[in-house]
Amino acid sequence: MPIEIVLLVLLGACLHATWNALVKSGTDKQLDSTMVALGASVASIAALPFVPMPAAAAWPYILASVCIHFTYYQLVGAAYKHGDIGLVYPLMRGAAPLLVATSTTMFLGEHLTPMMYVGIGTISAGVLALAFEARGGGSTSRAVGVALLNAVVISLYTYVDGIGARAAGNPIAYTLWICILPPIPLFAYAFATRGRATVVRHVTTTWKRGLFGGAGSVASYGLALFAMTKAPIAAVAALRETSILFALLISVLILKERASPWRYVAGAVIAAGGLAMKLG
Repeated sequence: MPIEIVLLVLLGACLHATWNALVKSGTDKQLDSTMVALGASVASIAALPFVPMPAAAAWPYILASVCIHFTYYQLVGAAYKHGDIGLVYPLMRGAAPLLVATSTTMFLGEHLTPMMYVGIGTISAGVLALAFEARGGGSTSRAVGVALLNAVVISLYTYVDGIGARAAGNPIAYTLWICILPPIPLFAYAFATRGRATVVRHVTTTWKRGLFGGAGSVASYGLALFAMTKAPIAAVAALRETSILFALLISVLILKERASPWRYVAGAVIAAGGLAMKLG
């Protein structure tokens, strides 16, 4: 994997950790995740005039991705409602690349080098170790179940969007469109379940956070999809999980959460996995 692609994926990982931290620190996790989707949509609409339309072959993937991302945002909010970021984030992001890596040959015909498999396994082991360390902090079994379910959803949209970005002819255009549409079903669901007054009040008080988090979300995923057009999808998906390192730094330096030495060891394991993937 070229060094410039590695750096782009790492930047995207940092942005991804940032918007997840915004959701976790919010007052209403479900609506906060919906606000991030709205912010991503606004940022994407602003950038739309500067990119071409995706190729016709990409639109089935775009529509499928919108449905999958609706589920993803709902599960993000639910997971952070029941568990802390030290448990939920590693489980969601750590299990997903394992699912992708173990099935990429079957579904896409991609063959990874042995060193790439070592890197994928090492990164996943590191983030899962963080999750099991955090499990001792009283997080609920429901949070674990929701996080693992979302890992399946993440692996599903990784496949759909990795293929769709290639079919689109322009990965940036593809990214913008899959970010523009999800707020439609998300807000329809929010209005139906939470009521118009509650949703409108939340929008008016958190729109700045939503716009900032949404812009970071678009940039993060756009960088990942661009990388997937230049490198194997499974390799990019695994390297992207180094976002847990950035999440750890945010939790300690900004959120002032305490981190045990075990978390730093696990972080070093993740970094080692990233190096193994680079060497692969």
